[in-house]
Amino acid sequence: RAKENLEKFLHTTDKITSLTKYRTAIESLRDVDIWKGVPDIDRREIFDDAIVFLAKKEKTEAKQLRKRNMRVLSDILDSMTQITHRTTWQEAQQLLLDNPVFAEDAELLGMDKEDALIVFEEHIRQMETEEEEEKKREKKRQIRLQRKNRESFIGFLDELHASGKLTSMSKWVNLYHEISADPRFSAMLSQPFAGSTPLDLFKFYVEELKARYEDEKQMIKDILKSKDFEVTIATTYIDFATILSEDTRSATLDGGNVKIIYEKLIEREKERERERIKEEQKLKRKLDTAFLAVLAKLDPPIDEDSHWDSVRPLIANEEAFLAIPSEADRITLYKSCIRTMEESFSQLVQR
Repeated sequence: RAKENLEKFLHTTDKITSLTKYRTAIESLRDVDIWKGVPDIDRREIFDDAIVFLAKKEKTEAKQLRKRNMRVLSDILDSMTQITHRTTWQEAQQLLLDNPVFAEDAELLGMDKEDALIVFEEHIRQMETEEEEEKKREKKRQIRLQRKNRESFIGFLDELHASGKLTSMSKWVNLYHEISADPRFSAMLSQPFAGSTPLDLFKFYVEELKARYEDEKQMIKDILKSKDFEVTIATTYIDFATILSEDTRSATLDGGNVKIIYEKLIEREKERERERIKEEQKLKRKLDTAFLAVLAKLDPPIDEDSHWDSVRPLIANEEAFLAIPSEADRITLYKSCIRTMEESFSQLVQR
């Protein structure tokens, strides 16, 4: 019984620890009845067993205390808004001493410095991770917002195009006043200077309209063919646009492309007219030359005193005579021939 009591006593007393030597225990416990009640030989064995027990107990308690201190310190750091991912360990120590929860916890004050540093470094790593994650989330939010702003601005350009104000021929400077007054333009300017600007989107939009030119030209040709409508020099743009508007396919046509195609069709007709006139003039010169040649071959030759009425029967059956379309033209050519002869005679006399 005395041995059991001594064993319990040694397990619970604060007079010894796992580091206490037996000779030290003899001195500090010599007046304790439980200690004196056991023979020395048994007492030594019980003491050695108790030291082993205390070593295990102290190790377990130390681990529990270390775990507790690290957890409590971590909680305190989490609650301290003054600490950021940029806070140094030196700064954090002072902030902790100023924190009443930490300062009034004796076990925390006695906490191993390396353990405290480990907790702090882990806290900073966590904050850095959170900071990085927040940056990524913010970047994604900005990307979504910028995409939304771009889509809204392009929608605004669609509205301008639908109303006929924006075409493939449009210039930024001409539409800037109206565009800059819209909140969707302001939203584009409010985002960070990255990616496409309103001007860039405007240029891209106009380029896309221009890229539709060939397809829309073919569509216009098909519509005109289906309407059996031919463009002439006299065709006005209003007439042209009205014919196109009668076909539902024209709803998607760009006003600028329509204008360009109209102008090119008119220019094509003008060029054809110029070529026709050129050919007519060429043919006329050929016919005139042939007619004058017939006059020059007459025998006796005509002179400035000759009269058309007397000359006409002499050449009336000539192919060159018949090729001249009107009598008035024949008379004009005859008179020009006589005039040339008179001028030549006048020059000869002057010599």
